[in-house]
Amino acid sequence: MIAEAQVRQWRVLVWVVTGVVWALVGLMRRPECHIALPAGVSLDFLPGVYSLINCLVSVCLVLAVLAVKRGNIERHRRYITAAMALSGLFLLSYVAYHFTSNETKYLGTGWVRPVYFFLLITHVVLAAVSLPFILLAYLSGWAGQRAAHRRMVKFVFPMWFYVAVSGPVVYLMLHVFPAF
Repeated sequence: MIAEAQVRQWRVLVWVVTGVVWALVGLMRRPECHIALPAGVSLDFLPGVYSLINCLVSVCLVLAVLAVKRGNIERHRRYITAAMALSGLFLLSYVAYHFTSNETKYLGTGWVRPVYFFLLITHVVLAAVSLPFILLAYLSGWAGQRAAHRRMVKFVFPMWFYVAVSGPVVYLMLHVFPAF
């Protein structure tokens, strides 16, 4: 069990990290913040990589739920920690790509276009909104605050899972089947 004073310090860090991530995501959309890569260097492979990472996050989340339902808390912790580490790796690759690459325009038309934008917008909004709560839920579990952890994951888990699944779907629609 972690002392409440330490938990409060970690909560402050959660909000600082959240603010930094939100600021980075906001800055990467600004052309003047674009980072030019050396000639011949491209990070165009990263969307496929971070989409695969998101798929792995969703698998870890499902396995974590199954583990906790079976009463295997240690296995649950390992899967959630893996999901957290993969999410961190996702975030690093996502930010690296978007600071160094031009935006890809969606080419789909007809009924699929509003579906794509619905998925994209809900994905982005829920990713931003869920970030601090994912971190706080992880902190409460790590700190042994089971009641708080259970309350929080009831709404955090569905958001995190949706983000982990919808991200690769958006990637497929944008990069693999762009004119569907």
